[in-house]
Amino acid sequence: MTWQAKTLGQFLANNARGQGAAEALVSATGRFTYAQLFAKARSAAGAMQALGLGRGDHVGILMGNDEKWLSLFYGAALIGAVTVPVNTRFKAAEIDFCLKQSDCKVLFYAERFLNIDFGAMVREIRPPRFLTYDELDAQKEMTRTAVQPGDPLLIQFTSGTTAYPKGAILTHDNMLRDAWAAGTRVGVRREDRYFNCRPFFHAAGSTLSALMALVHGCCLATLPTFEAGAALEMMERERCTLISGNDTLFQMLMGHADFPRRKLCLRGGWAAAGPQTMRQIVDVLGAKAICAAYGLSEASPNVVMSDWRDAEELRVNGLALPLPEIQLRISPDGEIQVRGWNVMRGYYNNPGANAEAFTADGWLRTGDLGFFDGEGFLYVSGRLKDLMILGGANVVPSDIEDVVDEVPGVRYSAAVGIESERTGTQRLHVIAEVRDENAKTDAYHQLVAEIVRRVHHHRGHRPARVLLVRSGTIPKTSSGKIQRARLGQMLEEGALRDRLVYEP
Repeated sequence: MTWQAKTLGQFLANNARGQGAAEALVSATGRFTYAQLFAKARSAAGAMQALGLGRGDHVGILMGNDEKWLSLFYGAALIGAVTVPVNTRFKAAEIDFCLKQSDCKVLFYAERFLNIDFGAMVREIRPPRFLTYDELDAQKEMTRTAVQPGDPLLIQFTSGTTAYPKGAILTHDNMLRDAWAAGTRVGVRREDRYFNCRPFFHAAGSTLSALMALVHGCCLATLPTFEAGAALEMMERERCTLISGNDTLFQMLMGHADFPRRKLCLRGGWAAAGPQTMRQIVDVLGAKAICAAYGLSEASPNVVMSDWRDAEELRVNGLALPLPEIQLRISPDGEIQVRGWNVMRGYYNNPGANAEAFTADGWLRTGDLGFFDGEGFLYVSGRLKDLMILGGANVVPSDIEDVVDEVPGVRYSAAVGIESERTGTQRLHVIAEVRDENAKTDAYHQLVAEIVRRVHHHRGHRPARVLLVRSGTIPKTSSGKIQRARLGQMLEEGALRDRLVYEP
């Protein structure tokens, strides 16, 4: 089966025509067939046109996952407008930055979400135009607009681990083809019910969840935000067969008190997770056909995906081949670089960042480290900027963390190299979130000793400092990546004191 370039509107219209009575979406507030979802998108499109919006205009969305979010996204696509998803974890200044940086003409927002008064934030920054979904004129008919697969569909702001985020311009063809190719590897079927844990403001939620369900014609089940107990309840009730997420999300699901009593029927999906978590997804969660995924926002986002028919050990160990017609190479310093149809057009209104993002010969720099095995499977080992120099050797933090995470009593860990003022060399610091936050001091002491022993035995490095902290202490981006620069700053400033459980 080969890819045939289409717009989002064409996929939506085809599904409404060919399987209009089939469920397309289950949210916290309702159930919607493909015919109903198409009608809601057309209604939103007509209301946007009544506001003077059209092809090429930028439209911000600031709200949780539900039919309103998708209706606005799909409606904007129908008239050639470009969606700018706004992270619901952003503060007022960050929201203001994204709207101005992307030249948004209007912001659709929720008055309150996650107990945050977004209405107050929006009125504080006062974008050019802002209104809630319920303020749209639903009676306006949509006027047909010529939209091409190569037109921009979305401006995806990156996670912003070190600075203000950058907005990657992604086209209809970028995102829809990525959703199709990745979904083909996952083995998505029309009868599947795909539970989405990821926020729609992230490419894992838009491309690899909403659009993956759309292009393969299955049903998407989602909640406004992720909460493990509610997620387990929905997965059981809706008999979900597919799931996706990262290490933290899967650990929260399997560690929840309700997990043992839930009857799940997961078949597969995809995960951006380490081997230990992947093994648990297969053995404990029961998603036997889970696939390993790697990507980045600037690549729509998926770059490599396991095939559900690959050997289990390959998938568990994170080994995968690039999507069809995507080229990968490893630079002399170990960086993964990408070229192909999934790569962004560039960062919007940011020529300086564009110059840094691409090599002189046009390859996208991912900032990730990796290597190929003898059969061409990619293994991702960490972030280039996170490399630690310990004893004169380059060390990837994940190599240390993989060992620490296997120590009984550790929930999650992070390894950071902190430069010594006395010697000027980096010293290994390990921060481990503990499972039992009420253990006795002797138990903590033994846990630290075991961490030190295993790291030294398996990796040849002896941690200079090990801190045991409470769950949720290690800072992460909205996509689950450790914010190592922030963590290093917290260590140097002593900002972990309030969250500290034990330090020898």
